[in-house]
Amino acid sequence: MSLSMKPRDIRINYLKTAVHIAAIAPLVWLLWAWFTDNLTINPIQAATLRTGKFALIYLVLTLTITPAHILTGYNPLISVRRMLGLYTFLYAAIHFIIFSWLDYGLNAQLIISEIINKRYTIVGAAALVILLALAVTSFRWWMKKLGKNWKRLHRLVYIAGLLVVLHYAWSKKGDIFRLAGDIWQPLLFGAIILALLVMRLPRVRRWISSTSQRLRAAWRARTAGKQTLTS
Repeated sequence: MSLSMKPRDIRINYLKTAVHIAAIAPLVWLLWAWFTDNLTINPIQAATLRTGKFALIYLVLTLTITPAHILTGYNPLISVRRMLGLYTFLYAAIHFIIFSWLDYGLNAQLIISEIINKRYTIVGAAALVILLALAVTSFRWWMKKLGKNWKRLHRLVYIAGLLVVLHYAWSKKGDIFRLAGDIWQPLLFGAIILALLVMRLPRVRRWISSTSQRLRAAWRARTAGKQTLTS
């Protein structure tokens, strides 16, 4: 590591390294479980479910970055938002590959029939298309090329999030109104995404920003006061 690096650059590097490790670890664990025959009695179903859940978790984490930055004022957070988005697409793509290759042997007719005849696969495919578009256009060249339309396009991430939640909920066997089985999990993810979407509304965002700035200023003043008293 260069001695000329600023403290902020060092923090960003540590944060990026931590994100890479945390994002790759589930995939390494999944591959290990697969090749050692420790992925339940139905490994294809288990791998499909777990890669889908990992994609949803990283999608929620991606959406959390901006509100977390507004609340904390911690600028290095922004540097990992794109990384988390790309890992979201990675797990979603693996989820689809398992479905199309291991489940259906890349039989295009069977895959298309499955997608168009079940509501959870329709919304899942729609979410994957959106995530693909966002991953492809996440690079700086596309930001310059699309201009203001880049932000409009990337707001579709919330639509993708809600579609993934529907995909997850509709794939469950339980009764959504009685919270049977594991249906509470997609409902919880959906509630989090809706809360994050509300936090992006201009008025709410301004209120959160101004309140967090006041709280941080008060904390800094209090800390400075303590340091003055102890010096």
